[in-house]
Amino acid sequence: MLFNSFGFIFLFFPITLVLYFLLNRLFGSIGAKWWLLAASLFFYGWWNPLYLVLIVGSMTVNFSIGKALANTSQKKLLLIAGIAANLGLLFYYKYVDFFIETVNTLSSAEWPLLHIVLPLGISFFTFQQIAYLVDSYRGLTSEYNPISYGVFVSFFPQLVAGPIVHHQEMMPQFNSPATFRVNGFNLSKGLFIFLMGLAKKIVIADTFGVIANTGYAHVTLVSSMEAWITSLAYSLQLYFDFSGYSDMAIGLALMFNIRLPINFDSPYKSKSIKEFWRRWHMTLGRFLRDYVYIPLGGSKQGTPKTLANLFLTFLLGGIWHGAGWTFVIWGMLHGLALVAYQLLQKVRFRVPNPLAIVFTFLFVNFTWVFFRAADFSEAITLLERMVVLHTGSTDFFLVPNKYDSPIWLAGIILLFCPNSLEIGERFRPTLYYAVLVVLLFVLNLIFLNSMIQQDFLYFDF
Repeated sequence: MLFNSFGFIFLFFPITLVLYFLLNRLFGSIGAKWWLLAASLFFYGWWNPLYLVLIVGSMTVNFSIGKALANTSQKKLLLIAGIAANLGLLFYYKYVDFFIETVNTLSSAEWPLLHIVLPLGISFFTFQQIAYLVDSYRGLTSEYNPISYGVFVSFFPQLVAGPIVHHQEMMPQFNSPATFRVNGFNLSKGLFIFLMGLAKKIVIADTFGVIANTGYAHVTLVSSMEAWITSLAYSLQLYFDFSGYSDMAIGLALMFNIRLPINFDSPYKSKSIKEFWRRWHMTLGRFLRDYVYIPLGGSKQGTPKTLANLFLTFLLGGIWHGAGWTFVIWGMLHGLALVAYQLLQKVRFRVPNPLAIVFTFLFVNFTWVFFRAADFSEAITLLERMVVLHTGSTDFFLVPNKYDSPIWLAGIILLFCPNSLEIGERFRPTLYYAVLVVLLFVLNLIFLNSMIQQDFLYFDF
């Protein structure tokens, strides 16, 4: 079930929301929690009911380990076993075919691929539960209610593609009586943020997706100009798609009086690669910092070790995103860029802010080519056409010229206008915002009937 589907918008969500508050009135917060857990599991199982066995089993095992960590003298051993179990599950579903392909390539083996279908959201709820286990090991958890834990893991607005939430920022909300009472302001503001996120997805991201998909499907035919349009279209598609999903998740959760962390903060305005990772997929960056970079030693063991930790962290971040050498290369490039940035900072190298923004965006745009390309050859072909003049094929036409302007216009908007969450923070229940909500609703309704709708990109990760 997709956020951008009629079934979700007009059936699943309103029914879930109304019964959430009604059951609280009738049976108290425990009734509302049970309902929210059941609705979230139904939402997840909509794609494939067999996925329910996976997520319920994962929640049961991790909850049991988290509870046991508070009552055992073998904490470290139990934590290692818990993390290994989570990573083993993730490896099986996400990386086993990649591992087999690599072994076959490097040897004369001909092991058959298993063709395992990647369950939706497994990367996100696995990382979320690893963070829970580590926090339990550190003595930072105190909630051992299985229903609250189940809602924490499976809460449908952020279940499939984040934001990646921490135990300590969610459990207090599920224990607050105010969470289960109707809040008119949160309902109206949440609806406004949801509609903005939906518009970012179906109006902007999906439109750029048509261009990006066409270009990447014909990289050997595009001209240099079309190669640039293809790469820029994907950079914009990815941002508007994933930040749109995050906005929708934040808006939906707010209508339940749950506050999710911000996941994007205008990342293409960044003046350095370090700043970019403070603004892009912020909850993943937080996870990598707290549960990978700092445990490796962080910045407390001298410059060489700090740089090695940075590089390794982002290499692992690349591998997390996908099972393929293009993702490994993407992670390595960002790791190397952060290493280079740290070294340049030590010699006080400075670039004027406008140039720094341009350089940072161009680097990110180039590396997104590896992120999007089907394989290394496709990535190199597109990059080569971006830097070496090509006239392209006369038998191929990427897009009408009218699509050029929206690309540059979107870039201007990204650089100079407030982002959707900044606009959401200004929300007030006034006539002006009521008109905006109506206009957004009508615009989204028009595009919901279009033929260009695509799945959310991060469903693949």
